[in-house]
Amino acid sequence: MVNFELTREYIDNLQELIVAKNESAISELLEELHPADIAEIYEELSIDEAKFLYFLMDDDTAADVLTELEEDDRKKFLDSLPSDVIAKRFIDNMDSDDAADILGELDDQRQQEVLSHIDDVSTAGDIADLLTYDEDTAGGLMAKELIKVKENWGIPTCLRSMRRQAEEIDEVYYVYVVDSDGILKGTLSLKRMLLSPTDVLVKDIYNSDVISVKVDVDAEDVSNIMDKYDLVALPVIDSVGRLVGRITIDDVVDVMREEAEKDYQLASGITEDVEASDSVWQNTRARIPWLFIGMAGGILASWVANGHIDLIDRFPNVALFMPLIAAMGGNVGMQSSAIVVQSLASGSVGLETNWLKLLKELGIALLNASILSILIFGYSIIFKDDLALTYTLAAAMFSVVFIASLFGTFVPLLLNKLKIDPAVATGPFVTTMNDIIGMFLYLTIGNMVFNFIT
Repeated sequence: MVNFELTREYIDNLQELIVAKNESAISELLEELHPADIAEIYEELSIDEAKFLYFLMDDDTAADVLTELEEDDRKKFLDSLPSDVIAKRFIDNMDSDDAADILGELDDQRQQEVLSHIDDVSTAGDIADLLTYDEDTAGGLMAKELIKVKENWGIPTCLRSMRRQAEEIDEVYYVYVVDSDGILKGTLSLKRMLLSPTDVLVKDIYNSDVISVKVDVDAEDVSNIMDKYDLVALPVIDSVGRLVGRITIDDVVDVMREEAEKDYQLASGITEDVEASDSVWQNTRARIPWLFIGMAGGILASWVANGHIDLIDRFPNVALFMPLIAAMGGNVGMQSSAIVVQSLASGSVGLETNWLKLLKELGIALLNASILSILIFGYSIIFKDDLALTYTLAAAMFSVVFIASLFGTFVPLLLNKLKIDPAVATGPFVTTMNDIIGMFLYLTIGNMVFNFIT
């Protein structure tokens, strides 16, 4: 496998070969490439050029490349192909979970057409079953392909059955043990099986300590479980404990990436998943809600300032530090909320547990507030020579930093308790609220200090 770097020269050369229909030269170019590299090439080609490439590949490679494509590109490509080609060229050569994911992107009528062209009725049934699950659950992530043995089997029977089952599987992660009703009992170590006498039964040597999830468990919870216990595969059971599939680490990596992208977009003030290829309206619709909130926050901040207009008129120097106080509140709030959101995502902190971590965050807030208030006090004493302004800045800085830290710490916890994605708290919500709170505290403290001193 070569280390591939896509260049304009490579694409131009490939397109010239496609125009010339030089199949042997094209096959030689693609031979050493990973399916992900070929998928990257596809994005630079027209539909007709991509189809020409696909039909030069063997069935397994073509199926792997299709799974690597971006969803929008894949749908455009599939829309250009007949249902029987999709079934026999691609779906027949995929694991059931990948096949279900791809068919799930098509409308119901097209799904039925493709399934009707799959020769193996059992395979078609497995894929149809997977399509019934929500894509964001364990059932939507799992594949049907796995190796299982019954607890009352002997070693020779196990080996014969495992050989047959292994023909349909690319990677063997675990051998699962079930009873006569298909209930998951545990896992079987290949080493222990090979070293055991042939007259030993599976029930005498299997490991009953197995972690599993039910089909309706949320995909994010699945990824957290696999991360926590360092699993490369996770068995999935139905409501009565029967083994129905397994989830592998590559599927969970996809979930982690999607969750990270969603959280990043929420933290950036984007309310729905957007791609670079989405329309202007789709991008605007995703961004405008938080922009409205930001604008409303700015209007509220202006009302706060207007309520203290006499102070600003009498002491104009107060206005010079309004942006600083507002910015510090927003920045500190974002820092605190980001730490808590990260802890929530990893499952290491909750509203009623691990209070030591929360107390630590409050201690950090006190220390940061003290350091920053001392710094602004020193700056004002040296450069402004205004005692009332100096006291106002120091007191406001301490109050704003501390309260912004509290706000940034507890808002994500509250949102999580209310089943709202806490990543919202790391974006414009906390920033806007802390801007308003910071402005209010600064001007209120200023009024008290200036009225007392002057």
